[in-house]
Amino acid sequence: MEHLVEALCALPEEAFDDVERIREVLLANPVKPDSLAQFLWWDQQHYTRNLIEKTPVFELLAVCWEVGQASSIHNHRDQNCWMAVPVGRLLVQNYRVVSKDVATHRCQLEPTDLIEMNSQHPCAVDPKEPVHSVSNPKLCAERAVSLHVYSRPFDSCEVYSLEHGTWGDVQLRYTTVKGSPVPR
Repeated sequence: MEHLVEALCALPEEAFDDVERIREVLLANPVKPDSLAQFLWWDQQHYTRNLIEKTPVFELLAVCWEVGQASSIHNHRDQNCWMAVPVGRLLVQNYRVVSKDVATHRCQLEPTDLIEMNSQHPCAVDPKEPVHSVSNPKLCAERAVSLHVYSRPFDSCEVYSLEHGTWGDVQLRYTTVKGSPVPR
């Protein structure tokens, strides 16, 4: 874990505008699962967001997924996002926003590609179509941990509902910060 944090901290700010460059950093600095132990926190009800490092330029989180857990469909407030999976495997379902009405909070989404992430295949969210969801489906049959690198930290995102055709803002919270639980 230390090597990845050092590599990210050594990059100039403009590197976080280059989707391929950070993906290459993730590939060049694989994280050993045992080096994550202090940052992992599990919850049977919901995936957890565990802050590892935060600077004005990027933040790095370990997200812990029990079998069957999934995120909402969401975006990252125009920030880039990269994900690596040192433990288990996860699916990323991408979406195209067909329409979005700011006044009524109505929207229409269309599923596009489905990507599997595992220890050999990190991925980046497409900045042109950044709406996606992440899941650890039952077919994966094991816990998973994903590392998320976000350019320029943010504390809210837009969440979309396919079923209702709506979207809205959601505040984001950490479960732990550098291994210590955050009071709720």
